[in-house]
Amino acid sequence: MSATIRDIRRLTGLSLATISKYLNGGNVLPENRIRIEKAIDELGYEVNEIARWLATKKTRTIGVIVYDIQSLFNSTLLSYIGESLRTAGYGLLICDSADNAEQEGKNIRFLLSKKVDGILLVPVDGEEHDLAPATEGGIPVVLLDRPVSGRPCVKIDNISAADAAVELLFENNHHRIAIIGSDGEYTGRKRCEGYVSALRRHGCPLKDLYIRIGKGKASIQFGYESMKQLLSLKEMPTSVFMTNYEITLGAVMAVNESSVRCPEDISLLGFDNLILSQIVKPKMTMVVQPMRAMGEKAVEILLKLMDQTEGFVCPEEVNLPTTIEFGNSIRKY
Repeated sequence: MSATIRDIRRLTGLSLATISKYLNGGNVLPENRIRIEKAIDELGYEVNEIARWLATKKTRTIGVIVYDIQSLFNSTLLSYIGESLRTAGYGLLICDSADNAEQEGKNIRFLLSKKVDGILLVPVDGEEHDLAPATEGGIPVVLLDRPVSGRPCVKIDNISAADAAVELLFENNHHRIAIIGSDGEYTGRKRCEGYVSALRRHGCPLKDLYIRIGKGKASIQFGYESMKQLLSLKEMPTSVFMTNYEITLGAVMAVNESSVRCPEDISLLGFDNLILSQIVKPKMTMVVQPMRAMGEKAVEILLKLMDQTEGFVCPEEVNLPTTIEFGNSIRKY
């Protein structure tokens, strides 16, 4: 026979009101929480989610949508989001938009049908974001990495991050600085702007031969092919700034296949220290995003919106600082 709330009362000696408050997501005294959780474990008590939703209109479940679940950036972000939600006592449902805006809209409607309490969204980078159903249903949405007008978003300042990266190359007396990037997504476009702003500040001319900007999604293949092209130039750049993880990975593969040495012949500066800098030689210098802080901050904002925390003013954008992790891939001239 299944355990009941009265069995928990018998083991803990607490009132039904206190136990019910805990089971429905309310705050109870820490010592009472410990006693209730111990009793739940001993009894194998399982919460009736349908009954809880009927009583509170809350499922303690958050929907998380990412533009591409195969992306190492997204999977890393998901791990930190999941950790923060579990700590707060929430479960999560994960949806993959497969880089398709129409699928993103379907994912939002699917999550609403599952009665999620809120949605965290890493959006497909397009003009269409079907967020109206969430608004109409009173379900808060917080974005990560890529902003959509009128919605709170936790991200980095991509222009400043790229500008600081290129500035580092100038500090090492590089002036033939190439870029491999993409204008197929918000982050790629903004990082290209940062590259341009740094070159203009130093009075360095923009050379088309050194600018490799893809028209679609940034990919390992594009990074590989672009680096091959740069290495074949008569006057090769002395350094290359690569604007995301996939591009950096492909570019490093191209260098490794060539007779060109890093950093003796060419210096490399990448973006997103996910795995790459730990496994290649020389150790890569990389722009590092605060992935854990991004996930934690987005969860924090969403929970406050859901709870309608008194006095909380929701920010439209939260820009978290990046850092540069130094390796041995940049030569000083």
